Amino acid sequence: MSDYIIRAIAADGGIRAFAATTKETVEMARSIHNTSPVASAALGRLMTAGLMMGTMLKGEDDLITLQIKGDGPIGGIVVTADSHANVKGYVHEPTVLIHAKPNGKLDVSGAIGHGELTVIRDTGMKEPYIGHTNLVSGEIAEDLTYYFATSEQVPSAVALGVLLEKTNHIRQAGGFIIQLLPKCSDELIDALEKKIASITSITSLLDSGMSPEQILEYVLGDFGLEVLEKVPAQFSCNCSRERVEKAVISMGKKELVNIIEEGEPIEVNCHFCEKHYVFTPDELKN
Repeated sequence: MSDYIIRAIAADGGIRAFAATTKETVEMARSIHNTSPVASAALGRLMTAGLMMGTMLKGEDDLITLQIKGDGPIGGIVVTADSHANVKGYVHEPTVLIHAKPNGKLDVSGAIGHGELTVIRDTGMKEPYIGHTNLVSGEIAEDLTYYFATSEQVPSAVALGVLLEKTNHIRQAGGFIIQLLPKCSDELIDALEKKIASITSITSLLDSGMSPEQILEYVLGDFGLEVLEKVPAQFSCNCSRERVEKAVISMGKKELVNIIEEGEPIEVNCHFCEKHYVFTPDELKN
């Protein structure tokens, strides 16, 4: 099954929801960056969240960037997504290895540590919207739940998960974001909280064969679920030689002259997709 996101409403518009299956997208990122199991899980969770948050954007060219900076061995994670469910991302230390938790699960929070979550929305205005919150757990889903509540004042339930094979390939990946809008009643909120609390994990639902539609039906079926849209999702990097040239130019004339005088070509690498761009001294002169 190819990756995709669904957008839905429930409770006569009192709830909006997003659910995604992202196995192929996360596997692509794992393959590109050769990530360790815990790095795959951390990057996959944040990429899944970025995809769903990207579909919340209104404009054709809008972008959202999620950044996690922590004091754990993984260092940080960067994910960028657009409104068309294209996403790219990387971790600062992709090969980090740490012990699993006592229950055998990957210790994502231990790899990330204490730190900060930053959300940047670029909607074409003069200045992008930037929101910051401290990490509350380092598990990413809880951190985003806290971000939505404090920075956007939108009560939300966020579930994110990545399940790996013994070969370290991605077995399952996906998640959901369910948000309560102002007209939700207290009774509705209580009923929804009980339903969400009954879910053991998002990866267990995915691994049982449930689709994003079935997952939202399971959670919101009693509240009048209405699926509005289904959007294909994929890993996609829009780097190009032209874009990299602009980055090289931004180094400034003095720095470029110093590089040219050394007489050696330089190589510029894209963090997101690991493509390599080589510029000769003559190209740098131009």
